[in-house]
Amino acid sequence: MTTNPNAIWVIFYSFLFLIGASLSYLSYSQYLQSQRLLAKGIRTTATVINFIETQSENNTMYKPVFEFLDRSQVKHTYISSISSYPAPYKIGERIKITYDPKNIENVKTISFWGLYRWSVICFMIAAPFLIVGGSYLLYSRG
Repeated sequence: MTTNPNAIWVIFYSFLFLIGASLSYLSYSQYLQSQRLLAKGIRTTATVINFIETQSENNTMYKPVFEFLDRSQVKHTYISSISSYPAPYKIGERIKITYDPKNIENVKTISFWGLYRWSVICFMIAAPFLIVGGSYLLYSRG
């Protein structure tokens, strides 16, 4: 039994296209999650109280620690998931955030990267898979 070599390539590029489509779906769901948090979350102002320092290859990376009050005036601490060099804020700086009142751990800074970084990153990875896989599949039809 012989296998058509063209069929193997169609399967391979279909797989690439499916990876791209899956990552695009993940990107879109992350976007929707941010939109829901903006629509239904509570906006407040947080204050940068500290930095968690970590060592990278060449630099010290800074991860901001925020403190904010919820509507009941209960103080909460939020540690950003983003580390950067140089430090993105100064201690005492006030930043706009939004949080889910049902899950106080779901906090995002109101900035482009704070809200949409995972959407952008996932789609940046998905785009080449979609383009290469989709282009081959469209080309092979003709």
